[in-house]
Amino acid sequence: MSEITQEQVTHLASLARIALTPEEIASMTLELGAIVDAVAIVTQVATADVPATSHPIPLSNVYRDDVVGETLTAEAALAGAPDSDGSRFRVTAILGEEQ
Repeated sequence: MSEITQEQVTHLASLARIALTPEEIASMTLELGAIVDAVAIVTQVATADVPATSHPIPLSNVYRDDVVGETLTAEAALAGAPDSDGSRFRVTAILGEEQ
């Protein structure tokens, strides 16, 4: 069993700026201890002769040829815009006055 203490959990919570109740600290201490124990077990099994995997089933991407098709002209794209300057959409500022 790993030695995760309530003091360590409290310290980590303060670093993450998470307010935890004493009950939550006790619960997280047990849960984090179980996680550390599980990782230790996997570390014992994962030796150099075991290849690393990112997915249990081999995957392959299916690509299609990149074919140029019809595209919108700037005029067609701006035709339905509420406001434009002729070549771009015009929108109101969203950031406020802090700039």
